[in-house]
Amino acid sequence: MGKNQEKTVINTARLVREQMSDKDFELYLYSLKKLAENNIEGNLTYMTNLYNVRAFQVKAQEEMLENPDLQFAVIVLDFANFNTINEFCGRDVGDGLLMCVADALRSEAEGKAHVVLSHFRADVFSFFTPFEEKSELIEIVNHIDRRIAAYKIPYKVLPAFGICIADSPTMAVSTMRDYAMLALDTIKGKFYAKYAFFDEKMRTQMLLNKMVENDIIKALEEEQLMPYIQPKVDMESGKIIGGEALVRWKHPEKGIVMPMKFIPVLEKNGLIIDVDICIWRQIFKFLGKRLAAGEKVVPISINISRQHVFDSVFRDCITDFSREFHVPPELVVLELTESGFLEDNEKMYEHLCYLKQQGFTLSMDDFGTGYSTMTMLKNQPMDEIKIDRGFIVDIENPKSQSILSHTIDMLHDLDLNIIVEGVESAAQQEYLLKYGCSRAQGFLYYKPMPIEEFETLLDKS
Repeated sequence: MGKNQEKTVINTARLVREQMSDKDFELYLYSLKKLAENNIEGNLTYMTNLYNVRAFQVKAQEEMLENPDLQFAVIVLDFANFNTINEFCGRDVGDGLLMCVADALRSEAEGKAHVVLSHFRADVFSFFTPFEEKSELIEIVNHIDRRIAAYKIPYKVLPAFGICIADSPTMAVSTMRDYAMLALDTIKGKFYAKYAFFDEKMRTQMLLNKMVENDIIKALEEEQLMPYIQPKVDMESGKIIGGEALVRWKHPEKGIVMPMKFIPVLEKNGLIIDVDICIWRQIFKFLGKRLAAGEKVVPISINISRQHVFDSVFRDCITDFSREFHVPPELVVLELTESGFLEDNEKMYEHLCYLKQQGFTLSMDDFGTGYSTMTMLKNQPMDEIKIDRGFIVDIENPKSQSILSHTIDMLHDLDLNIIVEGVESAAQQEYLLKYGCSRAQGFLYYKPMPIEEFETLLDKS
């Protein structure tokens, strides 16, 4: 059965159910069954002899339409490391694991009515079943997981289960499958979680992700993405000594969208590079305009996403903006998180050395949150270190004070500029000044603001 035929069958079944008499609808379901039975050999997945994805959707949809009084769910199983198993243990071992899963599903389905099993592809399986309580679904997951754990294999196997409960007897099984996969993706590869139910929070996030993907190109074209700037201050004098450019999305319908809502989506699809460049250009233009007018300027930090490690043109883009808007490189600070150095250390080192030679200041953001901090300090050509707010959240803790004071002393010894982010209280300010750190940013001084407000702030100062 072709994909279009499958959709036609499912959609037609949904539409005609209310229009047919009970007898006619029974005949319709009978013909649907025969359609699947007559093609049974072509609907089975090689090796495991379970339904393929198309046959699964037809058979499961049939069960739901024929049993509207029952509640159904789809459980999808996937492995976080199956390719690695094939690579290190051999394909025979991997195939044996797939057969183990298929047998575990068949064993769990034995004696139960209305259950449909599927081997979608590679290491992805599905278990469609009626149930009364969610605990029954968890029990099914645990039974299958125990069977997999008992399979002898010289490698740690990490199965994950996503579960979607039908919200109506006519819900599309293909949608249930997609939702179960979405739930599975939230825990795949995590040791501490075995299963996840699709819920309203995931649905909201899914809709938000789709909105971001659909609207971001237009947002870039229409300059809906704009820089907000959070000032950096000298804690001793209170003077503004710089700022950090942060992105905000002024959506025409949803208003201001905060970066945590769309940045993770853009990092996955690669469009974060375009967003970065959009913000960079606006910052260089802002500085160039004020310089041309003879107005006060301070260095502004721009963020470099880790995806730029693989984008060899990003450094040329920055230097081109500097020349286009006549902005001296020393007025632009390039901030990179520690994770940016973990993707391709050598390539990033090459980019940073080039930009430093051009006169740009290099800053390591979120210092202390990664695993290779000390190695990076030794190897990377940084000028400035931004100490993460996690160092000062519990500043009155003697251990926190000891770590912070020694960290500041070490950075001073390395002749690095220091700025602390996330300062929110007078107590934090007092301790930082005591330890010899005078530069900071945080809500104690200023929140991120539109570039126009920052400009007004500079004019007043």
